[in-house]
Amino acid sequence: MITSPLSAAHLATSVMAVPPLSRRLDFTLNEGANERIIRHLEAGGVRLLLYGGNANLYHVPLSEYEPLLAMLARIAGPDTLVIPSAGPSYGMLVDQAKIIRRFAFPTVMVLPQQGLTTSVGVATGIRRFVEASGVPALLYIKHDGFIEPEEVAALDRDGLLSGIKYATVRNDASVDPYLRRLVEVVDRAKIISGIGEQPAIIHTRDFGLGGFTSGCVCVAPRLSQQMLAAMRVGAWEEADRIRSVFRPLEDLRNAINPIRVLHRAVEGAGIAPTGPLLPLLSNVEVEHEAAIDAAASALLAADRAASA
Repeated sequence: MITSPLSAAHLATSVMAVPPLSRRLDFTLNEGANERIIRHLEAGGVRLLLYGGNANLYHVPLSEYEPLLAMLARIAGPDTLVIPSAGPSYGMLVDQAKIIRRFAFPTVMVLPQQGLTTSVGVATGIRRFVEASGVPALLYIKHDGFIEPEEVAALDRDGLLSGIKYATVRNDASVDPYLRRLVEVVDRAKIISGIGEQPAIIHTRDFGLGGFTSGCVCVAPRLSQQMLAAMRVGAWEEADRIRSVFRPLEDLRNAINPIRVLHRAVEGAGIAPTGPLLPLLSNVEVEHEAAIDAAASALLAADRAASA
């Protein structure tokens, strides 16, 4: 596992995968299955792994947090940078910071808390988390009103941020006043498009963001990497062609639930068993499984064809 800081060079050479977390039927961590997912991603050229929403870290008990971090550090390849998440509540951030200090992760993403927050309060919480954990935070912005661009800029100036995952969904990704203001006050190379392949082209081409995260990369890592490479040289038509291959599975994620569908897709494509989702989430209903499995299998087949 790489322990050097997250950099623009990392984002330029690897999609940031956001994998699901495999569990056994009794909800314990399935190390072998999680390693299979990582090996699949690494075989496709991915070297950035972010364990956050798709891994359902929102609901991980504190008693499991240290074994989880130990497992991730143990099973990642020597050239892979792993980013765990902490939070979303301030109380969890305080307690998890003490555990993070025992490891060598170069950064940790702070999960966004919905409601009962203010922009100043979020900024203060992140400052205190970074001080307590000893590592810079990857800031996750998922909705308006969470933290204002000026507060983000102040955190960045003080060296408290490794990057910003921007994942606020817009009807038209090209019309985004918040993001337009954010790239004016923060180095845009540190901002990561955080909503998968679909808005990544607009975010990179029109706003100059430094890279993108993806859940579906866990099914098709080679295709996602090829899309990133096309974007890097301005081959936008080729990038858009690749993006369209991801659309059937992404449409199911948007229609049902992004986390639950990806969790099923990785298993349905035969990559690794993912098991039950940790409450307060639940697995997709049986009637959705066939459509998800078909879309995931088709995407994996396209990935294999691309590698050949």
